[in-house]
Amino acid sequence: MISENKTEHRKVSILIVDDTPNNLRFLSSMLLEQGYEVRKAINGQMALRSAQAEPPNLILLDVRMPDMSGYEVCHALKAEAKTRDIPVIFLSALNDEKDKVIAFEMGAVDYVTKPFQFQEVLSRVKTHLTIRHQQKLLTEQKNLLEQEVRARIETELALTKANQELHRLATIDSITHVANRRRFDEYLNEQWQKLALEKEPISLILCEIDEFNAYIAMNGDPSGDECLRTVAWAISRPIKPAKNLIARYSDAKFGLIFPQATVAEAFRIAEQIRTEVAQLKLHHPSAKESPYVTLSLGVSSSIPSSKSQPKTLIETADRGLHEAIKQGCNRTVIHQ
Repeated sequence: MISENKTEHRKVSILIVDDTPNNLRFLSSMLLEQGYEVRKAINGQMALRSAQAEPPNLILLDVRMPDMSGYEVCHALKAEAKTRDIPVIFLSALNDEKDKVIAFEMGAVDYVTKPFQFQEVLSRVKTHLTIRHQQKLLTEQKNLLEQEVRARIETELALTKANQELHRLATIDSITHVANRRRFDEYLNEQWQKLALEKEPISLILCEIDEFNAYIAMNGDPSGDECLRTVAWAISRPIKPAKNLIARYSDAKFGLIFPQATVAEAFRIAEQIRTEVAQLKLHHPSAKESPYVTLSLGVSSSIPSSKSQPKTLIETADRGLHEAIKQGCNRTVIHQ
């Protein structure tokens, strides 16, 4: 039976604090027989130094000691993070109720009065070691769960961010870095449904770089891509991005959506865009109407309803664009 206890308690350390040598010898010998690792201190200062150097699993602490009482030792232990969680069992000849109250107020887990039976002390020691062990396990499990929750939250945030980036990349034109046709169609449908409920207007501009095929034929595809990027930048200059959208609609054509904008407001913006592009003075020697890159623009506006479709707005703006090209390019035409 003793050998089993020795195996069970091999790594459990108990610090005994008592200024009476006989008490130290008796308790230490009995606990050693039970397989515990025993350390001894004959006063409070020695006990505090020992506990700080290597915290024991449990402390048996005498109340009455010279220079520093057991209460003072316990108070000092509980004031330090390294030792505050060590279970302290008081051993005392004081049997008054108020002494026990003071002991528990100081942070003790138990109070054994002298003279004591060793089996009683051993039973209390085992009980509080078990409680402390369970507390540590619960704390470790709690910390582990918190780590897992944090890791899961971080993973979910990373996935959300990655999905947002994928969605952004899926809706951005790779050459001009404005929205692509997919995003144009999505946003137009979203705004159409929203504004149909609000009975507010929506305006659309379709614009195209004049004679862009001739520009590519003379300058090559890389220069054509650079031209598209520069024109996209110029188009974006007069636009407030809060609720408006600029997209590459197709090839050299751009689509601009203006929720809650009237046709007059859209026409004014279209003219600003046309001027911005003309002022770039991008050379276009093969163009018939101008030596520089220019834009033709078609404008349309409507108040959405459940009976109408956004494609009607696109078709109307496209007719305006074709009319602008037909009239000689580098101009804006409203088509209602």
